Amino acid sequence: MINEGFLNPIPRVVAHRGDSKHFPENTIEAFLSAVKMKIDVIETDVHLSKDNVVVIWHDDTLDRNTNGSGRIEDHTLQELLEFDAGYTFTKDGGKTYPFRDKNVKLCTLEEALVKCPHQRFNIDLKTNDLKIVDEFINVVRKHNAEHRVCCASFHLSNLLSIREKAPDILTSVTTKEVLPLLIKQKLNILPKKLSDRKIIFQVPVSQGVIKVVTPRFIKMMHQRGAIIMVWTINEEAEMRRLFKMGVDSVMSDDPATVIKVAKELDLI
Repeated sequence: MINEGFLNPIPRVVAHRGDSKHFPENTIEAFLSAVKMKIDVIETDVHLSKDNVVVIWHDDTLDRNTNGSGRIEDHTLQELLEFDAGYTFTKDGGKTYPFRDKNVKLCTLEEALVKCPHQRFNIDLKTNDLKIVDEFINVVRKHNAEHRVCCASFHLSNLLSIREKAPDILTSVTTKEVLPLLIKQKLNILPKKLSDRKIIFQVPVSQGVIKVVTPRFIKMMHQRGAIIMVWTINEEAEMRRLFKMGVDSVMSDDPATVIKVAKELDLI
């Protein structure tokens, strides 16, 4: 049976990679700041290290956000911990780097679940290898976190595997699953029942020339019990417009502003 604790209460505010406006993204420091704000969900990303540890990081490589280089998956955890995860963070266009040499490290999924013991997480499996599914499930089970995680991935094979191996863990739908539903919705041939599982959309407002999030999309999907989470929204006016349109959740690099808007609209 699917554990829907992740959706109770409906998450409104999703901190994209933690409080990434004020702290280096996808670090414990960013997560703890988001927890302190009392956001609903932290969105994060994981890779599998060379020694099969589930490591939190967005990019395939270390280059953009550390003083290192190379693929995450080509390094052991111990090697990854040698890099400075706050090295390139700046809020003034590179004049200062407030977290450089401050011992900000990459972290593991296990560390995040332990240090944020009551926090809900939306976790994107980045590694295109089914080994990450097994290791992800092991970590979640070890910490009894089935009720507070939702698994996402752009790799449909990862999601199909986790649905088979851990049917109690919520998953979102990925691009290859969204597109057929979107086409059927626009052609007005959407079935009354979408799936035996809870459908969680995590979508942009638009994909290329296609408008994804529209009042009609929201109405039709809500009628079928779906949840609609929109990424990545950093402008206050757009947050307000989407909430008023009826989306359930807004993912943002600026969760404090999402909280402000959601409170003003009596959503939280």
